[in-house]
Amino acid sequence: MAVRLGALAHPARLEILRHLSTAGCCCCKDVVDTLDLAQSTVSQHLKILVAAGLVRYAPDRQRSRYEIDRRALADLARAVTGFLDACCDEGGSCGSP
Repeated sequence: MAVRLGALAHPARLEILRHLSTAGCCCCKDVVDTLDLAQSTVSQHLKILVAAGLVRYAPDRQRSRYEIDRRALADLARAVTGFLDACCDEGGSCGSP
């Protein structure tokens, strides 16, 4: 969970995920065209998202294709919810000052 949350801890990577969620499967250049970042920077962010298991990578001739791993994101959402619920249940005072 920590590795995946760490991968989400950068605004550019969140924007990349937003783009991939609407575009489906695309190459790095497609992502670069939507962000004000260098190709090398986008490529590095994609590499981090792939390593965390949140984005899938597939070589396609001379390009690389990327797409969100929706199951991994759903699993992470459930894990975070479970973690937070468990933390709140322990003290019984979640949200209280």
